[in-house]
Amino acid sequence: MRRSLKVFIMILALGLATVKAQEKLPLKLVATTPMPGFTGDFDHFGLDLKGNRLFLAAEEHKTVEVFDLRTGARTHSIEGFGHPLMMDYLAGSNQLVVTDGEDGGSVRLVDCKQYKIIKTIRLSPEVDHGVFDPVKKYYYVESGGGANGPTHGLSIVDTRSFKHIGDVEGLPGSSNEGMVIDRAGRKLYVNLTGTDEVGVVDLKTRRLAARWALPDAHIAHAMVLDEPNHRLFIATRKPAMFIVFNIDTGTVVSALPCVGGNSDMSLDVARRQIYVTGSETASVFRQDDQDHYQHIAEVPTAYRAKSSIFVPELKRLYVAVSGKGKPDAKLELRIYEVE
Repeated sequence: MRRSLKVFIMILALGLATVKAQEKLPLKLVATTPMPGFTGDFDHFGLDLKGNRLFLAAEEHKTVEVFDLRTGARTHSIEGFGHPLMMDYLAGSNQLVVTDGEDGGSVRLVDCKQYKIIKTIRLSPEVDHGVFDPVKKYYYVESGGGANGPTHGLSIVDTRSFKHIGDVEGLPGSSNEGMVIDRAGRKLYVNLTGTDEVGVVDLKTRRLAARWALPDAHIAHAMVLDEPNHRLFIATRKPAMFIVFNIDTGTVVSALPCVGGNSDMSLDVARRQIYVTGSETASVFRQDDQDHYQHIAEVPTAYRAKSSIFVPELKRLYVAVSGKGKPDAKLELRIYEVE
């Protein structure tokens, strides 16, 4: 009788441990910074790891907000923008490059010591996404196209002289929602949103070298390059899918459902995990190998919590909770630690 009772208790304990393990999520909320007085959407982040600063574009507020990276406290508000969208921090000069969608489209240069805009380059309308090439120190900015334009382009800004030095022209479709450059600065991968494709741009010739069709998916947004494994990750919205391309062949090796309304995605190399942020949840995927991926969790977040950035050195995922379309929405910055 006693032995049977002991076995029963052991089985019960194992069962409870299994349930507890299943309930443990890979991301844990550790800090929240309320943003009273803010409305509408936040867009993308910028990072100054050495200076312990996080930057965030507040679209309707027309500012770039600055946060303490470790505590999440809001420390500064950079004014003078019309519609801030994408940005990249230049560590060598302590400056921030920001795309601004108003006033015909422009790129602004911010002095991050005084937190003031010091230079502006006017570009074609429909300025939006941007990507930084750390090899040549060029910033590629989406511009032109318009709502129904057959093509769009990329303006090239030399961040050392802060001058518009050239363009990548004739990209299919009216816009893109994500770009990434390889470490050698040779290829730029871009979402061709209007044609439901991924484009590969040869940065030496500044021409489109390849086009890869999305597998029955539309409105591609976030993009991440896993260069050691020769893989490119894409997140789409209609339907909401996490898609993996082989960059050597341009073929799809995996496609799994993910959170809707997604905007950003990050690769956690140390844990072989991918975080896709959207409205209400963050989808977490595990990379078993180059061609095999598993959806391991759907972490609750908040309404339109779609903008995010992962900082591997701190093991933290920073998520901006937006409020567009919801009058009573509570905008805030959330910090999640990787479990």
